[in-house]
Amino acid sequence: MPDDSAAALRDGFLHDGPARATTTLVLAHGAGAPMDHPFMQAVATGLAAAGIHVLRFEFPYMQRRRAEGVRPGPNRPDLLEQHWRNVVAATSAQALFIGGKSMGGRIATMVADELGVSGCVCLGYPFHPAGKPDRLRTAHLHSLTTPTLICQGERDALGRREEVESYLLSDAIQMQWLSDGDHSLKPRKASGRTQADNLAAAIDGIVAFIRAHE
Repeated sequence: MPDDSAAALRDGFLHDGPARATTTLVLAHGAGAPMDHPFMQAVATGLAAAGIHVLRFEFPYMQRRRAEGVRPGPNRPDLLEQHWRNVVAATSAQALFIGGKSMGGRIATMVADELGVSGCVCLGYPFHPAGKPDRLRTAHLHSLTTPTLICQGERDALGRREEVESYLLSDAIQMQWLSDGDHSLKPRKASGRTQADNLAAAIDGIVAFIRAHE
């Protein structure tokens, strides 16, 4: 494997970053977009440039979508959790972090304590379904002990800042708020910022978080 930051596809996984890095972040996709979506690529490329090895994978339903051209919905949560376990079991790193975009990050937080990883990173955590703020997905976040960074847009429809700041979350969870960002961290034009600005800020935050916990 070349020791550089160019993405390489091996055994169904995408690898970015130095081959001999001691720290690896395993990054899962969200419910609707695959591991090579531009958002995922931008994050992986940015982290690789900071010397972090990033491994991306796809859940079974997304693998089927890619192979067969069909569009099945996500697997049941228990199957997603088991796939996370399988991926981590096949990954070796001196310091191992897990996380992902939206659903991928949520499922990572559900297995992080069990797997004993160094930390967890979420990009746009789905605290509740869009338009249903009473259907919280936070029960396990009350007792999470794994150090966790959640990079969240301030106006994310799945967890706006004013909503999230009222939740009871574990002290192990650190929030990074991205200015005027939506669920993809994209701000409105009137904010004077761009999605690239917020992605760069999130990447800087993730790098600092990983360095503090590796």
